[in-house]
Amino acid sequence: MNDPRDVIAEIERLKKEKNAIILGHYYQVPEIQDIADFIGDSLALSQKAQQTDADVIVFCGVHFMAETAKILSPEKKVLIPDPEAGCSLADSCPPLAFEEFVKARPKHTVISYINCSAEIKALSDIICTSSNAVEIVNSLPVEENIIFAPDRNLGAYINNLTGRNMVLWNGTCEVHDILSIERVLDLKLKHPQAKLIAHPECKAQILAMADFVGSTTALLNYTRRSEDDEFLVATESGIIHQMKKYNPDKSFIIVPTDESCMCNDCPYMKLNTLDKLLACMQNDYYEIVLDKDLIERANKPLTRMLEISAKLNL
Repeated sequence: MNDPRDVIAEIERLKKEKNAIILGHYYQVPEIQDIADFIGDSLALSQKAQQTDADVIVFCGVHFMAETAKILSPEKKVLIPDPEAGCSLADSCPPLAFEEFVKARPKHTVISYINCSAEIKALSDIICTSSNAVEIVNSLPVEENIIFAPDRNLGAYINNLTGRNMVLWNGTCEVHDILSIERVLDLKLKHPQAKLIAHPECKAQILAMADFVGSTTALLNYTRRSEDDEFLVATESGIIHQMKKYNPDKSFIIVPTDESCMCNDCPYMKLNTLDKLLACMQNDYYEIVLDKDLIERANKPLTRMLEISAKLNL
């Protein structure tokens, strides 16, 4: 194990030498969050990178996020520290199976959550995020038939809020779907004054109990605005680092997966480390390479989302 101070210094040197920027998702380990140029949700990070004059984007997140950065900035080199940093939700929607699913429903508009592969984006009409999904769906006529993929929990949540009956692909995020109502009830009994905040990828029963439901950024902002000082957090553990930085006097309790630890870590997100980040920048690996045609097809539904968002002033 290298001295973290030496690793950080060398990463900073290489960043300047290569005209690179480092993107860190909220679910990364704290030391990567602290060294990143930008911290945030996946789409916001890719948009930030797109707006810079950097030649190299180092995406400390998971594979589909780095793909999105490449789709939005095809002229830039995009690297990811660990090629095994995948996503259970993205993996739950294989492109060939999804293509058959869509073909079987020819008169449906396909809306896909951004947490999907480039291939799934290319099979979609519109992309959405957890923060704009309801507005994107509501922008379409009520009689329009919609397929929503890949997260069934988010899709069911949107159906509930909008009164729609979208056809849902049966995919989930293992980090959010694993959280149980029993664990939440137990924590609420132990912390009766705490506010329960939850990501919409959680099961419907947990969302129904939550005081606030929102994207990772929205959860963070809620804790900053709220006058409450204790929160039960139903999402991945990594966000607690930022919540504590912005709210040092408040208490945050992650809803755990089981009784073995008070944590809920995504094993893929946590594959990225400072040492891997250094090796990535030293050797220019692992690079995200996408076919030009795939980039163009995947970019169309992203562009449509941004156009709808602009019209709605989202």
